[in-house]
Formats: sequence, structure tokens, C-alpha cells
Amino acid sequence: MVTGRPGRAGAVLIRALEPIAGLGAMARRRGRVGRDRLARGPGCVAQALGLDRTHDGADLTAGPLWLPDEPARRGGRRIARSGRVGISRAVERPWRFFLSGHPCVSPGPAAIGARVERDRTPPQARGPEAVRRRGRVGR
Repeated sequence: MVTGRPGRAGAVLIRALEPIAGLGAMARRRGRVGRDRLARGPGCVAQALGLDRTHDGADLTAGPLWLPDEPARRGGRRIARSGRVGISRAVERPWRFFLSGHPCVSPGPAAIGARVERDRTPPQARGPEAVRRRGRVGR
């Protein structure tokens, strides 16, 4: 998901989703996988949502593919952060944000001993709804 203005680098990789609606369609696309694993990992997220290259450049504030402008349901879980997954450079940068202990989130580097830090970002600056308020979601 590109979050910056055209010509400026800025993006968010969505590594996991909690399936709430459309479970039947997601299961057909992903095969026989448990609900918690339907959209665990960036490739699985794309497959579960039926995303392909035709969705490149889609405006996520309007149209059939969109992000709701509402706070995430945390279920009492805290937002945590850790090093990124699947990279070899800048692994020390805590740029992976997730709900601690959520079953739909892959273990990531925290499972192999990386330090998980508490998110100190102000609540108003968290999540896609904060990006949308700044008017930067989409192309």
C-alpha cells in the first residue's frame, strides 16, 4: 500500500489480516487452511483477497478495494513492534507493527529471540486511518 505522494517513497506492507467477512471466498482462493492462517503473510493476504497486478495503483479510499476509516479491533491486545521479516539489511529497524499474540499474525523475528518493543507512536498517528486523515492513501 503506497502511502506517499507521487514521486516520494513511502509504503506499508500489509503482512496479515484478520478475516472477518468473505471467509468462503477467501477459503476457496487459499484452499483448506484454518481461519487464522487465511491471510497470514503478504502472499497469503493477496491470494485471500484475490489481488493481482490488475490492482496495482488502485485508490484505496474509493472503489471496490478500500480500507475502512475506523480503528482496528484490538481485542485487548497491545500494539507491538519488532524487526522486519525476510530481509537481510536494516534488520535492527523496528518497522514491523502487529497486535501482540494475535493468532492471525505470523511469529516473525520475536519468535526467535528478537526484542519486541512497545509502540510509542501517539494513538492519533497509528494505522491506515491516520494515513487517510493526512490524505496520503492511494496512488
